[in-house]
Amino acid sequence: MRIHIFGASGSGVTTLGKTLSDKLNLEYFDSDDFFWLKTQNPFTERQNPETRNSIVSDKLHAAENWIFGGSIIHWGENIFPAFDLIIFLYLPPDVRLERLRKREIERYGDEIITNPERAKKFQEFMDWAKDYDHNTGIANRTLKAHLEWLSEMNTPLIELSGDYYLPQKVDIIMNRIKQGNLQSK
Repeated sequence: MRIHIFGASGSGVTTLGKTLSDKLNLEYFDSDDFFWLKTQNPFTERQNPETRNSIVSDKLHAAENWIFGGSIIHWGENIFPAFDLIIFLYLPPDVRLERLRKREIERYGDEIITNPERAKKFQEFMDWAKDYDHNTGIANRTLKAHLEWLSEMNTPLIELSGDYYLPQKVDIIMNRIKQGNLQSK
């Protein structure tokens, strides 16, 4: 089974992906591991898109079963093998943005307040994340773009919209997989 999980930053894609990976005994790949170079300050330097696409394509085509988490809507054509299931996560903006604030504080500590350069990057990131729902032109990864991408997919879909607890999400997905009923509600 090849599962793709995506949603806005802070919607719980990585947490759900890793949990399902353990439950289904499938390898989990995260788009951030391909999109960003590994640097001392994570998520600051982008990987060359051609290199990224080549690496991710090779890895996913070499494995029969996996879970891939993260948005890939602007990565290009013919990179990913066909998905057997797509899971789309949507959280209300206030919940998602609060999660992101907490995550950034855990990740960078007081530096996002005391270091002017880090504070600026934090604010830019939060503005970018907020644009997901507002589509003002800051981000190209928006709800509108995700819904348009989904409308072009001919793949079974599970859409989880709302602030579900992780065990609830896992139960919904596992039940749908077991039933073989993978079409959206």
